[in-house]
Amino acid sequence: MQFPAAPLPKGAAAGPERVQVVIAGAGLVGLTLAIDLTLQGVPAVVLEKRDAAGEGSRSICQAKRTLEIWDRLGAAAPMLEKGITWKTGRVFHRDRLLYSFDLLPESGHKMPAFINLQQFHVEAALIDRLYALGGAVRWCHELTGVDPHEKNVSIAVQTPAGSYRMDTDWLVDCEGARSLVRRALGLQFGGEVFADKFLICDVKMGHADFPSERWFWFEPPFHTGQTALLHRQADNVWRIDLQLSPEADPEIEREPARVTERIRRMLGHSDFSLEWVSVYVFQCRTLERYIHGRVVFAGDAAHQVSPFGARGGNGGVQDADNLAWKLVRAVDGRASPRLLDSYDAERRTAAYENILNSTRSTDFMSPKTKASRALRDEVLALAAEAPFARTLVNPGRLSVPAHLTDSPLNTPDRESWSTGQFAPGSPAFDAPIHSPAGKRWLLELLTGQFVLVLQPDQDEQLIPEQIPIDGERVTVLALGRDLEDEQDVLARRYNLLPGSAYLFRPDQHLVARWRHWSVRGVEEAARKALGQS
Repeated sequence: MQFPAAPLPKGAAAGPERVQVVIAGAGLVGLTLAIDLTLQGVPAVVLEKRDAAGEGSRSICQAKRTLEIWDRLGAAAPMLEKGITWKTGRVFHRDRLLYSFDLLPESGHKMPAFINLQQFHVEAALIDRLYALGGAVRWCHELTGVDPHEKNVSIAVQTPAGSYRMDTDWLVDCEGARSLVRRALGLQFGGEVFADKFLICDVKMGHADFPSERWFWFEPPFHTGQTALLHRQADNVWRIDLQLSPEADPEIEREPARVTERIRRMLGHSDFSLEWVSVYVFQCRTLERYIHGRVVFAGDAAHQVSPFGARGGNGGVQDADNLAWKLVRAVDGRASPRLLDSYDAERRTAAYENILNSTRSTDFMSPKTKASRALRDEVLALAAEAPFARTLVNPGRLSVPAHLTDSPLNTPDRESWSTGQFAPGSPAFDAPIHSPAGKRWLLELLTGQFVLVLQPDQDEQLIPEQIPIDGERVTVLALGRDLEDEQDVLARRYNLLPGSAYLFRPDQHLVARWRHWSVRGVEEAARKALGQS
């Protein structure tokens, strides 16, 4: 999908264009953020130096939490229709199946555990949604200079038709690993770059006997001594990852004849064609801070992890989800400094968790010492028969939503709960419901605002529909009045007893829960969630 270069903005010759928010980069993260801001009444200017959505399939595994975010933004439907749905994984050692796993064993969720869909298809769906909302991307507009000030950021932009300048209240950098903004501010990543290399190939097959599952091999017979990964994508395309030696030359390994022979040995036939080939190096790195004055970093511009586990793109989309509602309030003056600072605290914690998991995956897949290799081989030998050993096998811990349990926006529990799954900071879990508005899933009702979900007590006479809080409002949803828990999944999943309540913030994360709720308690918790106390 290619786009013509956007023209110079009107009045560009007269002086800097003045805007509220600029997003640098129209990838997964930048487009998600732009849609979310637009839906909340803050349209952003999106700058993209390319003239098309994506190159190569890149990030293909879209996780359940990511799909829930895109569903809230009205963008998920075409992805679900096009993508390959899966939830089962299989782990092999050589030619022996060690075990399989189910990523979503229980029903009662609108979104699947994962879909596999090439990144350019996902970006196309996000672009369509942004344009349908009246937004746009300035294609072939490359950010070339950044000059931050106390209350704004001055930026320079180069286009085929000439250059111009902009002054923006906020600049969000979503340009990825090669971010110009990060270099302009003199910021460095901390972390580790591994010697390990992987060849990734998109292969189109005329026929394939593999199911729509994630298959991972340790030391497969077709790739001696290394690891391999297989995923099905849309349009009869399959993603194959093959581990290379640290000494491998990326240019040689990308040669079509060499790649084709590797794939032929794996598949046992030559009925395929190469769609895309690349070589990547494991990296686990992050900035020390994600907010620098009026400049905010998100996605790969802020942190980088190895592709195994699908934590890069999915983590970046969670960055956008976390940032949008806070940035809206910063733009219109409702946000305290603490609210925007919480983006840095929450998403750096999530990045450290992703980096830890990615580092452990790398160490397990590619042991660096004789002792660590011996330990890994013993774990693999036990895994087929001993379930406890399977928890130690690490072929890339798959992306999970961040649990922001240490967030400064949370109100800690003051009562005893029998379940810790939904402690403050947890993302909402979906459940089938019925509402007068025709909504059939809980997450469809948690849309960009504060929402209180409660189970009325028999003694309660009057439950308000809304609770106003300093220019904000909390929408109150009571079982029996605003929604019906027809299958009892909601009450069981959340342990909703009479008198109990859950308060969700605009990005569907829980910030407080009560066994015996009160209006005053909700007001205090909402103010804390807004960084006001």
